[in-house]
Amino acid sequence: MAVLLKLSRWIDSLNEFVGRWVAWLVLAAVLISAANAIVRKAFDMSSNAFLEIQWYLFAAVFLLAAGYTLLRQEHVKIDVILHRFTRRTQVVVEIFGLLAFLLPFVFAIVDLVWPLVVQAYVSGEMSSNAGGLIRWPVFALVPLGFTLLGLQGVSELIKRVAFLKGLVDDPGKKKQEKTLEEELAEELRAQQQGAKP
Repeated sequence: MAVLLKLSRWIDSLNEFVGRWVAWLVLAAVLISAANAIVRKAFDMSSNAFLEIQWYLFAAVFLLAAGYTLLRQEHVKIDVILHRFTRRTQVVVEIFGLLAFLLPFVFAIVDLVWPLVVQAYVSGEMSSNAGGLIRWPVFALVPLGFTLLGLQGVSELIKRVAFLKGLVDDPGKKKQEKTLEEELAEELRAQQQGAKP
């Protein structure tokens, strides 16, 4: 079990790293969107590439951060009945959900999409819009994002089994009490207070 827990920690650190860096793509999308709007209004020029790169960046944020979101226990959960049971029973149900739904779904998506990625790469498929971008990079985000989600599912499975064996704390607790926005606001306040004479 120690080897599996080490693997789980490695997967967690991978998704933590990816999630932190993918957040910067939101800023990139905002800057590209703003630049596109300014160029369009000021110079009456535009390109479909600017629009498509925003879509690509949104897809990257959504897909690549799915594993990070699962790590942080931030996926939407609708719990009408399960909260009435003991935590051990809840964990058994979560294990069933991971094994019966999440991991097979991830495998099916990667299996179905991978041939499309290869085909788009080999053919050099381009957007049908004038000035559009090549398609295979955005297609590749789907299996990559789902692979990260599947890896995090394996990590969550390992942690839940270890919890049932009494080896780790409850893996269902959120990894942070504050949202990233709250953490950023606190950092900015601390910087402003440090800058005051």
